[in-house]
Amino acid sequence: MITDTIKQFPSQFAYEPVIENKDKLERSDLYIIAGMGGSALPADIMKPYFNRDIIIHRGYDLPHVSDALLARSIVIAVSYSGNTEETVSALEAAHAKGLRVVVIASGGKLIELARTYGAPYVEIPRTGIQPRHALGFMLKALASVMQDEALERDITALAGSLDATSYEAQGKELASLVYGKIPVVYASDANSAVAYNWKIKCNESAKVPACVNVLSELNHNEMTGFDVIPETKALSEKFHFIFLSDTHDHPRIVKRMELTKKLYEDRGLLVTTVALEGDSPWHRIFSSLITADWMAYHLSTRYGTEPELVPMVEEFKKMMQ
Repeated sequence: MITDTIKQFPSQFAYEPVIENKDKLERSDLYIIAGMGGSALPADIMKPYFNRDIIIHRGYDLPHVSDALLARSIVIAVSYSGNTEETVSALEAAHAKGLRVVVIASGGKLIELARTYGAPYVEIPRTGIQPRHALGFMLKALASVMQDEALERDITALAGSLDATSYEAQGKELASLVYGKIPVVYASDANSAVAYNWKIKCNESAKVPACVNVLSELNHNEMTGFDVIPETKALSEKFHFIFLSDTHDHPRIVKRMELTKKLYEDRGLLVTTVALEGDSPWHRIFSSLITADWMAYHLSTRYGTEPELVPMVEEFKKMMQ
């Protein structure tokens, strides 16, 4: 059950990845991480805290960068299933160019190709959960193959400090507030990956539309779409805004968030602030994402949707064959 998956999520940070073909694992100052959907989320999460360059590639083949940049890079193909066709395409393209490659997957074609190429790979646990819920496994594997010992140490500590059950009440309350509306999640650019994860959880678990944007960009465009007049009031009333506040954000961003919230509330828009709290960036990130999991689950319960599987995605994959 998805509730068990959420409750057990922190235990993923105790996972110790095993790198096969480790003698071929190199270190680089530039990584291209190829992944789609939930399998790309770990890279989004770690990028602001990683002390080397990361290009996140969501798509077929390789990103449109110079050959010189490609030659410097290590391409890491990440797919929980191991069969994501865009990621397989990226791995094959990288190998064809003679680039250094690494694979992270629970099995599938990517693991087969890694063995064929003799490339380093991590075969993460095949637990049957959805990729969006395997974030801990994949993040630990990424930190391991990118040889970031400090990151590994910091996120491993979450296994003992995060209690997923303690965030259910807040998630359930949020679900009651957001029910019947389209969630719009706002955060700082620094927390954009967190906000995007909230959106995905609404989409995949609750099966509802959701939107996301970041400050201060939205202050230059999107907010004007909610400058309500009588003729547009019915449109704006369809949304509920979730502001992910973080005291560690730039002071001007903190002020922008407060003022944006006031402007929205003055126009009768529904706004809820959810603070990112914790002693470390990782605790703030994952406690927030667990709260989002609970909100999405309780929204699903209210709507009567299927909270775990993604049948429309599977239907689409069959159509693409």
